Amino acid sequence: MTEPVASPWREDATSPVTVEPERDLMERVARGDTAAYSELFDRVSPRVFGMVRRVLRDPMQSEEVTQEVMIEVWRLASRYDSTRGSAISWIMTMAHRRAIDRVRAEQASVNRDLVVGTQAIDVDFDQVTDSVIGQLEAERVRRCLGSLTELQRESITLAYYGGHTYSEVAVLLEAKLPTVKARMRDGLVRLRDCLGTAGE
Repeated sequence: MTEPVASPWREDATSPVTVEPERDLMERVARGDTAAYSELFDRVSPRVFGMVRRVLRDPMQSEEVTQEVMIEVWRLASRYDSTRGSAISWIMTMAHRRAIDRVRAEQASVNRDLVVGTQAIDVDFDQVTDSVIGQLEAERVRRCLGSLTELQRESITLAYYGGHTYSEVAVLLEAKLPTVKARMRDGLVRLRDCLGTAGE
């Protein structure tokens, strides 16, 4: 089936979104109803865009991710189970994961560009040494991040790679601010200990 083309969205906090209409629309979308998809798109895409933009900050990337999420909604509508939660929660969870994935992809791209840039120029011995050490440090950080809990890892990634404040991280992860602060503090202590051990 050809994916329907939906109209552009606007970030509009006043757009009325209620649970029951989205559930009914999702059920119709799951059956291939393009009119229901257009209505669902108009209802939820402003909220998706707003949340994605809080994570990514960049408007153009946020538009791209929002479009990806809404296409995913069309493709995966049949997987939505109303007994496990509201349709809007299902969609926003999908959007949050997509946004986090984009943050991680951007960071990976930056790391690759740095490596390629380093390899593309003539460098002296000291610069080669610095590059190797830098790559080893990056690998150690990635390995140590993998030892953290999911909340610790996501909190630190959003704060240090995404540039978000504690309060913004709490909103994005739907967690209480004191919890986020405590998890980040514990996570940073574990990172410090892990990096200290890895460096011995």
